[in-house]
Amino acid sequence: MRVKEIAAGVFYLPLRIANVYFVGERGGTWALVDTGMPGDGSKIREAAESVYGIGVPPSAIYLTHGHTDHSGSALELASLWGVQIFAHALEIPYLTGKSGYPPLDSTVGGFLGLLNRFFQPALVDLQNSVRTLPSGSGAGGLAGWEWVHTPGHSPGHVAFFRKQDWTLLAGDAVTTMNLDSFLATVSKMKRVCGPPSSSTYDWTQAAESVRKLAELRPVTLACGHGTPMSGGDAVMQLGELASHLPLPQRGRYTSTPAVTDENGIVSLPPKPEDPVPGAALGLGIIATGALVALAAWHRKKKATGAATADTPAQAS
Repeated sequence: MRVKEIAAGVFYLPLRIANVYFVGERGGTWALVDTGMPGDGSKIREAAESVYGIGVPPSAIYLTHGHTDHSGSALELASLWGVQIFAHALEIPYLTGKSGYPPLDSTVGGFLGLLNRFFQPALVDLQNSVRTLPSGSGAGGLAGWEWVHTPGHSPGHVAFFRKQDWTLLAGDAVTTMNLDSFLATVSKMKRVCGPPSSSTYDWTQAAESVRKLAELRPVTLACGHGTPMSGGDAVMQLGELASHLPLPQRGRYTSTPAVTDENGIVSLPPKPEDPVPGAALGLGIIATGALVALAAWHRKKKATGAATADTPAQAS
């Protein structure tokens, strides 16, 4: 996978499920934002070396939040590079094995809701490698950046914003693809959307976080899922989403959120009855197989196109 520079000194790497970002000019200090799934460490290391050179570690690793698709390779990379991992204080219980996140909500509907009937995340334990983000809005080793607390998808979710050129690393507070739609997920169709429904535990906070990010008026919007967007479309679509975030019609957390504190989960709303558990099994297997096949086809087509474009034209 090719690393692409989406803003000055901001490089984007799409992985199996989520995106990671390298922040820092070539030849200077840099930091890693998010770390993909377990097993993505070698791809991230190779991509970092292609930008910054071999043997040049980051100053630190920053996590927008601790869900497995964003923190999965954090401990591996922190150990490899000998650096610290930073996250919001309210995210620490979920990154040290002290608490699990509020359970995924498979009854909320949508594509991920279907898949989450079969995939429950394991506890994350980053041991002694994780530290709390510095107080205030400064992002420590990310010079020129500030962090913004954007809870709702997770208690200690943060986004990173650079006012100099209005670049926003939004994590999962917003996305640039509709993860609740199978077709949109497979095609990676660009669209500013809300956080993944099945793993969002407080919709009131989530809506307020979207409004908070829209007020920043980012020109470049880079999220945990989907292809980064820049320009008028990104600004307009984020503003529209902030004015009306579509809420799920059903689900465990739709009307009553999970309650959390600095130690983890305090209370959960009752688990609703799943109306389609039997049908979901068959549909989930079919959908998962189709997703894998279509994703492989999409990658093959893209690689073939890139190879064709790189082939010199023959003289006639």
